[in-house]
Amino acid sequence: MRWKEQLLSLTPYQPGKSIDAVKKQFNLEKIVKLASNENPFGCSDSVHSVLNSNPTSLAIYPDGYATNLRESLASFLEVEENELILGNGSDNLIQMISRALLHPNASTVMAHPTFSQYKHNAVIEGAIIKEVPLASGEHDLDAMLGAIDEQTNVIWVCSPNNPTGTYIPEHKLIAFLEKVPPHILVVLDEAYYEYVVAEDYYNSISLTRKFDNLIVLRTFSKIYGLAALRIGYGVANPAIIKALEPAREPFNVNSLGQLAASAAIKDQQFVEDCKEKNRHGIAQFYKFCEQHNLEYYPTQTNFILIDFKVDGDKVFQYLQERGYIVRSGKALGFPTSVRITVGSAEQNDGVLQVLSEFLGAI
Repeated sequence: MRWKEQLLSLTPYQPGKSIDAVKKQFNLEKIVKLASNENPFGCSDSVHSVLNSNPTSLAIYPDGYATNLRESLASFLEVEENELILGNGSDNLIQMISRALLHPNASTVMAHPTFSQYKHNAVIEGAIIKEVPLASGEHDLDAMLGAIDEQTNVIWVCSPNNPTGTYIPEHKLIAFLEKVPPHILVVLDEAYYEYVVAEDYYNSISLTRKFDNLIVLRTFSKIYGLAALRIGYGVANPAIIKALEPAREPFNVNSLGQLAASAAIKDQQFVEDCKEKNRHGIAQFYKFCEQHNLEYYPTQTNFILIDFKVDGDKVFQYLQERGYIVRSGKALGFPTSVRITVGSAEQNDGVLQVLSEFLGAI
């Protein structure tokens, strides 16, 4: 078969082993998964209530317009309904944008390392990829501007960035956006937006009103705890949304996800509680790193990237054999680091105890 040549060089996204697979492999009774930046506190009770009280026929297609969710989001974000586009997770939105704007005669600019799916989708579309190295774990916005050429159609900006957890201050982002040519789409991926506590973070939704070439992506998979239901959304001016809609597959947001997300967005107390617990958890990791003289990036997310100065796979394997699943930095562009999701206080204490044992054995 005549597959696209670029597909032959790609590997599928590697989510890591499941909890059941690790239990079986190492004969363990309990596993703590701290690899995928999921919310250790689950989701709002209101989500469970609405799913239990609204039986949905699985034989009927979902609302293709996601009417109730769109209305809830528009009200909460104070935007118009035609400024929103819904996706099967924000990954789906990345795929739509790539399909709509990238091709073999187009180039795209992104940081490196950053979220892998920007490059992955660009490769599939045969686009010219320009990766700009991070500077001290942060986006080098000046160098990204310098990478723009006449063929550039999309610039990807992940803030806070995955896997470093760093963010772009407001003054730097605005200065950057002011210099990007208006025909180039800037994608501001804010998957971890709700975890941010930095005082100089920006109001990205208001920026979409100022910059007609900006789209903001967010997700319900992280702090809202709905990763299994795959709900993401984009906010941009109506012209961008109208142009993107034909690239959206029909019925791409499932019925249960629509119900759950509509309920989740209305429970902001749950979001605030998770955010506070997360900052306490991050403090546990900061203290550990300082006690053991380990380098790390200050994070505005629910994960932390720690440099152990040894092969990241070695740290990953040691933890996995003892019931803790984390993410080796080797696959993320940081070969001597591991990325650890911030869990509950108990989970954090447990993984840090095992890491102390690891450090004592090397």
